[in-house]
Amino acid sequence: MRGGGTVLFLEQDRQLQLAVTAYLRQRGYQVESAREVQEARTVLSRTRVDAAVVDGLLPGTASLDFIQELRTAHPTLPILLASGLWKDLKSGGPRLKQLRVTRILQKPYTPEELYIWVEQLMKAPRPTPPPIPVTPVPIAAGDLAAELAALNAEYGKQLRERFARLSTALAEARAGSREALDAAYHSAHKLHGSAGSFGFAAVGVAAGRLEAVLKPARTGAGDWAAIDAALRELLASGPDQPPKVPQAAGPVEPGGLKAGSSPLGVPGAVLVLDEDAAWLEQVEKLGQEQVVKVVTAQSVDEALGRVRGQWLDGALLHVHLDGPEGGFAAAARLRGEEALSSLPLAFFSADGDLAHRVAAAHAGGSLYLPRPFTAADFHGAVERLVAARRPERARVLVLHEGAQALLLLTQAMAPQHWEVTGLEDPFMLVEALAEHRPDMLLLDTAVPGPGCFDLCRIVRAMPDWQHLPILLLTQDMGREFRVAAFEAGADDYLTKPVLREELVARVLARVERGRLLRERFERDALTGLLLRRPFLETVHARLNEAERHLRPLALCFLDVDHFKRVNDTYGHLAGDHVLTRLGRLLSTRFRREDVRGRWGGEEFVVALVGETAERAREILARTAAELARTQFEGQRGERFHVTFSAGIAEAPRDGSTVEALLKEADTRLYRAKQNGRNRIEI
Repeated sequence: MRGGGTVLFLEQDRQLQLAVTAYLRQRGYQVESAREVQEARTVLSRTRVDAAVVDGLLPGTASLDFIQELRTAHPTLPILLASGLWKDLKSGGPRLKQLRVTRILQKPYTPEELYIWVEQLMKAPRPTPPPIPVTPVPIAAGDLAAELAALNAEYGKQLRERFARLSTALAEARAGSREALDAAYHSAHKLHGSAGSFGFAAVGVAAGRLEAVLKPARTGAGDWAAIDAALRELLASGPDQPPKVPQAAGPVEPGGLKAGSSPLGVPGAVLVLDEDAAWLEQVEKLGQEQVVKVVTAQSVDEALGRVRGQWLDGALLHVHLDGPEGGFAAAARLRGEEALSSLPLAFFSADGDLAHRVAAAHAGGSLYLPRPFTAADFHGAVERLVAARRPERARVLVLHEGAQALLLLTQAMAPQHWEVTGLEDPFMLVEALAEHRPDMLLLDTAVPGPGCFDLCRIVRAMPDWQHLPILLLTQDMGREFRVAAFEAGADDYLTKPVLREELVARVLARVERGRLLRERFERDALTGLLLRRPFLETVHARLNEAERHLRPLALCFLDVDHFKRVNDTYGHLAGDHVLTRLGRLLSTRFRREDVRGRWGGEEFVVALVGETAERAREILARTAAELARTQFEGQRGERFHVTFSAGIAEAPRDGSTVEALLKEADTRLYRAKQNGRNRIEI
């Protein structure tokens, strides 16, 4: 034992148990694992534990009964109860309070989240997670990342077998077997509680729905139609089953491109509410031009019927829908639906009345557009709504005074799933900025060494970081400090002790504005993709991140086939339309964390984080197929089609630097063209 305390971890899911145990042990805890109550009793008979983590659904024994047993023998033992049955836990509140359960953690959770709560459970000085250093990660941390990645992969491989056992149990339950029904319920519960922890969020959600409809069946009130529907949804959510994506691409005809099994992203999808049918037709055409799926409706009832079961990135509502200011009531009804409670909203109207703008903001609107809006207005609105609905993971660099301070800040920002990097040495700040490419810099004024004002001036003197949001953490409330902070280039400050809600709100606002500002200077006007320099800087950071986490990265170089012929035959405006269309496809068919750029002319580059070259080829082939099916029009009305060729390199297999990967990908692109074009070479 390394001084972190001993934790009893009672969890029936073996994969989750292995992942959590590995993570806690790497953080300095001794973990005594058990999968059944009797095993836990054996552990307690021979080992003194400092805290206990208990699964909410145990085979053979009610979890609260075991906690009662624990509490009788260990009156002061900190206990964490982990369960996916949140409503049941709320209804059991009085007994949980009586048993003095210290914390309730809802499944699925990640090992990192559990570690944070274990730290709080111990109520004593404990080892804190080492800050992520600017220098390479120690071997132990790398081993942990590899071990967790292997566990995730193993979990995915076992899903098919677990689905088969669950289907068999349900078939036997339908025939009257009570034991099979109980087994199916427990299997669904375990999938619900653990799948999300291993990166299979869709499986976890679907298993939760199956668990919910199986619960009444155990008391004789089962709805087998609902059970069958929930089972079908679960089976469709597995890693072997591609999600249903609008405009799914098939194989390309000549050239040998093979469509991928599943893209990593889906096109933007927005709802537009307006009573004017002719105007809605124009908006649908705008959507087709911008490669955006548009769902239109003339009333809220019609909208709810059309969007039920669909993914939406946002909604644009006419302020005066069905009467003056009726759009605000429509917004309230939309957000009253559980699946749409956090739906980003935009409003539009022919007037710019200040009262209407204020009401739109109060109704949750993040944008207010003129009516009719232009193609540029619509494109910008969709980009903003998609960014809000599928936020890119923000990177926050924290210069802190110690590991405990970093832990507190990390805990505060954990629900946002931001990547928080700690730095204790202010003399390494410049190197850390280049290494991690953060979206936000938090400077603790208590850090010894160069003063925070000097650090702000250093950052602002660097062209790459003149617009980086800087937030100071301080105990100084004086007027002189505030004036000096802003003069040095700080954007904002927070006084200690920091309130979590205020910290999150300020970081969110600054990160969002910083990104919008960067995009004005870093995006190609024609395609909307990153220019060469910001692309290289971003890929460099992604490559360092992939190396730290032992993940691959695929870099793709692609080039429109016979593009000079397109310009010469159909005109330069038609050529620009081709480039714009391909830029929109690359923008909307990948994850936000993937990096897309225009290299120059008809050449484009894409970096896929965490993907092998083989998988990247499958993903990129879908975009190739979609472009090949798109019909373009020349200046004299001629119809034509285009294709692209691509080469893909993979890190670390083909190189450990961006330059080496680009060189190898370019070589393979040349080979694709030599082999007949309309191909992807790896």
